Amino acid sequence: MSPKNDRPVVPRRSFIFAPGLKPEMYPKALASGADIVCVELEDGIAPKDKDAARHNAMALFAEPQADDGVERIVRINCLREAFGVSDVQAVLATDTPPPALMLPKVRTPDEIVWLDNLLTERGHETRLHIIIETNAGLEAVHDIARASPRIDALFFGGVDMAAELRCQNAWEPLLYARSRVVHAAASIGVDVIDVPFLDLEDLEGMEREARLARDLGFSGKGSIHPKQIQVLNDVFTPDKARVDHARRVIQAFEEADTGLVVIDGKLIEKPVLREMHRVLAIYERVSA
Repeated sequence: MSPKNDRPVVPRRSFIFAPGLKPEMYPKALASGADIVCVELEDGIAPKDKDAARHNAMALFAEPQADDGVERIVRINCLREAFGVSDVQAVLATDTPPPALMLPKVRTPDEIVWLDNLLTERGHETRLHIIIETNAGLEAVHDIARASPRIDALFFGGVDMAAELRCQNAWEPLLYARSRVVHAAASIGVDVIDVPFLDLEDLEGMEREARLARDLGFSGKGSIHPKQIQVLNDVFTPDKARVDHARRVIQAFEEADTGLVVIDGKLIEKPVLREMHRVLAIYERVSA
């Protein structure tokens, strides 16, 4: 499957979970400032509560959702488990499915193809967000990324990945894994979101890791508490210097009508244009 370069650019600088068992927390999550709010049916829900959380999640999306710029998704259970199959059955049974599903512990492309076929047969336009957090998933990430045109983003699951790789859950030991996921996402032109930073009391450490993730190519990073969101949004929002540079590059190419230009003594080739347009699109959406 060839890369999709015509996907709309939307900010995905931050996301936060809202437990499916507590629908009263959903409005708070939507008002937190996060670009993505994910209703949680997987790790954060005990087995005895899965049915209730699933029912709550489907009920949430039975109601019309506000056009407030917040992306709404549901993290279902692993498709290789009974709970995940039940989640899919619930999505297929409703006439008002969630706009997007987050799929955890994806190992092979056939999982994505299977779900895509079911959604297509049902007539649902539900998008997909894929978490790469297993060794098998990391090995197959490029094939997984190309398994469906419904995929809008890849997520890096660092905690489970560190356990699978038998390495420390830290930046350096996971750098290769992160880079591989970024590479796969870039190859098809979708966003890639980094794992949440787990130490709530170390906002400086989180900001430092977010900047490293941004410089590596990530579009955003997860949060586990609302107090982390503003820092993440600031890190992943293009600053004025970057926006001004993007405008200059775009204008230079428009005026030159050629495959390369020189700005401030630096040679810039045309493939850079796509990223410059992305920078402007994110800045304009955030500013609006």
